[in-house]
Amino acid sequence: MSDLTYSRVGDYNLPDVCLPEQETRIIGKYGLLRKRYLKTHRKIIYINLLTAGTLHSHLAEIDEQARDRLELIIKQMAAVQGVTEELKASDQMLWVGVINNIKACAEEIMLKEIVYA
Repeated sequence: MSDLTYSRVGDYNLPDVCLPEQETRIIGKYGLLRKRYLKTHRKIIYINLLTAGTLHSHLAEIDEQARDRLELIIKQMAAVQGVTEELKASDQMLWVGVINNIKACAEEIMLKEIVYA
């Protein structure tokens, strides 16, 4: 405790406390969704990550994992449902509808597995 410094504010000595520096990685959509989830539903985890200085790196990691998982799920679901480039060339509207459905399902699965876990 001898490493603490204090600043005088009026009649009180307040400790000079600041958060550790954090990484400056870009946080995308899924990282921001994770942050909102932690702030709303898992406040203790959020505060622990914030005070330890690891919140930003945690959010960036979650965002990266979410994007990778989403891409993998989309590829797997497209392969199972037989969505090919031939379908895209022959019937574009059907292909768009199927791919949009796959993306929506894959995002829902990924959000449940990674972001809201």
